[in-house]
Amino acid sequence: MDESVFVLQGAGDQGTVYGYATNETEQMLPLPLVLAHDICRRLDQARKDGLIKGIKSDGKAQVSVTYDSAGRPVEVCAVVVSVHHDEGKDLDELAREVKTLVIAPACEPHLPVAEDAHILVNPSGKFTIGGPTADTGLTDRKLAVDTYGGLAAHGGGAFSGKDASKVDRSAAYVARLIAKTIVAADLADEATVAISYAIGKADPVAFSVDTGGSGLYADALLTRAARAVFPLRPGAIVDLLDLRHSGFAHYSTYGHFGDGGAWEREFKYTRELLKAVNHLADQNTADW
Repeated sequence: MDESVFVLQGAGDQGTVYGYATNETEQMLPLPLVLAHDICRRLDQARKDGLIKGIKSDGKAQVSVTYDSAGRPVEVCAVVVSVHHDEGKDLDELAREVKTLVIAPACEPHLPVAEDAHILVNPSGKFTIGGPTADTGLTDRKLAVDTYGGLAAHGGGAFSGKDASKVDRSAAYVARLIAKTIVAADLADEATVAISYAIGKADPVAFSVDTGGSGLYADALLTRAARAVFPLRPGAIVDLLDLRHSGFAHYSTYGHFGDGGAWEREFKYTRELLKAVNHLADQNTADW
């Protein structure tokens, strides 16, 4: 098939997608989300290794962090963990095991857990029926879990069950790549990238970068520079991120960002973005 067909492929749906990055963590994700992911990984490992007996594969975690007036994380103030378990599992024992073997080693290397922190394990009581039998939506996902844990903007579209022609997925991935590249290039402490599409049209109808006042240059300049460097047509995004061979099943746990995919490889584009930013800044010094 003619490659131009893919290049001009229109968006599979309309809407706005968002990408976000912050220098708060190595993964360039909000710290509460990183901690929640780590808790879930440790829960899975504890089950597989037999460190905690009588637990099953369904589960979820939520972490709340206190920040100071300068926006720096200070302490963990709340953790909620729910994990599927056998009928005969003692809930008090389960709570002790999760607190000492999962929550503490996940959180304490990053932040102290407040003395009065709310640490809740299976707060609803027994959790003996899990998986889709117990609780599922059409996509079987919580959208914020797949992205930024509710700590950044979300366009409302799910990733799960969609091929890369759907900009809900592919454009959200490239938006994350752009935001991460901006932060990795030390052009901002954080960045939110918004891209809007009309169904059937290849070019986005809107594109913007918002650094929340943390940018080294004006957001307008960063927007123009990023627009010049990164392809935003759906077909071009698919090629850029190799989304025809992405292995999406890998992202069925622990979110879609912070590990793995080509949309996390910002190091490939930092030099090109910096070059575009410097070129625009030199041309329009008075405007930026």
